[in-house]
Amino acid sequence: MTIRPIVRYPDPRLALPAQPVTVFDDALRELATDLTQTMHAAPGIGITAPHIGISLRVVVLDLDPIDGARTYVNPEIIWESDEMILHQEGSVSMPGVNDDVQRHARVRISYHDLHGNPQAEESAGLRAVCHQHEIDQLNGLFWIKRLSRLKRERLIKRFEKVSRGS
Repeated sequence: MTIRPIVRYPDPRLALPAQPVTVFDDALRELATDLTQTMHAAPGIGITAPHIGISLRVVVLDLDPIDGARTYVNPEIIWESDEMILHQEGSVSMPGVNDDVQRHARVRISYHDLHGNPQAEESAGLRAVCHQHEIDQLNGLFWIKRLSRLKRERLIKRFEKVSRGS
């Protein structure tokens, strides 16, 4: 169990699609534990293996203090609602800045648990936004690419200023 270094924007690895997990073993479960600890230390509510420089399709979300962190292996969106919502997003790879992103209000995903068992989940609101955000990341689409060019350029300038100040 280790807190791993987080890959920072504009590292080119954040723009690469992650590879599917094919082996469900102790190393995968250790990676999920490390992701959870790294996410909590950041702090954040979601993280992917690419955020720590590992090109695997693994997501950890921690949105519920009762249920705790959940791990999604090889998640894919299989349905999305027509209804859209605007939600503020950010990234552990770009700390200190955020902006509103338009997303589907509800989604259904398929994924595997840490033992390789197929699962499905339908979500709404924040969890749906997080699923879309993190699956985008697994596909090599960093969240700021969902912003207009002008908003993205302003956000990058703000991030550079925040980064210099720290």
